[in-house]
Amino acid sequence: MKKRLKQSFYVREDVLQISKELLGKYLVSCFEGQKTGGKIVETEAYRAPDDKACHAYQNLNTKRTSVMFERGGLAYVYLCYGVHHLFNVVTAKRGMAHAVLIRAIEPVDNLPLMLERRSKKIINRQLAGGPGVLSQALGITTRYSGCSLFEDSSHVWIEDRGEKLTEKEIIASPRVGVAYAQECALWNWRFRIIDSKWTSPAK
Repeated sequence: MKKRLKQSFYVREDVLQISKELLGKYLVSCFEGQKTGGKIVETEAYRAPDDKACHAYQNLNTKRTSVMFERGGLAYVYLCYGVHHLFNVVTAKRGMAHAVLIRAIEPVDNLPLMLERRSKKIINRQLAGGPGVLSQALGITTRYSGCSLFEDSSHVWIEDRGEKLTEKEIIASPRVGVAYAQECALWNWRFRIIDSKWTSPAK
């Protein structure tokens, strides 16, 4: 049974717990009547004000990060290197800039369209095994930053399809590409489904 996650899932304050609970859920998009989706297999947690790897470190509130300060349940999509659209889930209550980056999905729904968007012919990890490529496969861009993930009218949402993971099925490790964050770079805030062939490589 497919159930869209309610806002109550996102507004909790423990972003690490939410990051782990998102594993095994399904990120879905539907544009012009075409639905695509996949199982979330890798996430990363970010938490202001103390996390030096977070865009809102020290509660920095800018035009780009302002959505992070909204009540949980919105999408935060930003452009990386001017090319990659990275999809994040805003969590916690209003004023607490917490977010979860979705780093990889296992492609499941409408594989032909996902392949077409990625200009690929083969279904493998390169299809959606990274934060930039998964957004491309699902058709998600910065245009959808700030959109609701829980309203019935949303074009992007996350579903619970009844899959439950135990702590033993989740591996925690340092986040990717945050060496600049000093001691925060060592925090084990990257979570993956163990042995999943769809996650990006360990660092």
